Amino acid sequence: MHKMAKKKKAAKKKRAAKGWKPSEVALLKKLFANNPTSAIAKQLRRKTDAVKKKASRMGLRKSKKYLRKLGRT
Repeated sequence: MHKMAKKKKAAKKKRAAKGWKPSEVALLKKLFANNPTSAIAKQLRRKTDAVKKKASRMGLRKSKKYLRKLGRT
């Protein structure tokens, strides 16, 4: 009899979380209020979602002036 080869499920490997250095946190605090999150993410070499999440956890918000510039207020 012929045995069918079982397909192995590709296991998704989770990356270890990249910790935030104090210098990165300081830069995030300095830049977040008045700069695009995507630009900050590129500068920090991190994903945009990671920067958003970290900023949120730190209680950082975009400035009213920056939001007005974008037409959001």
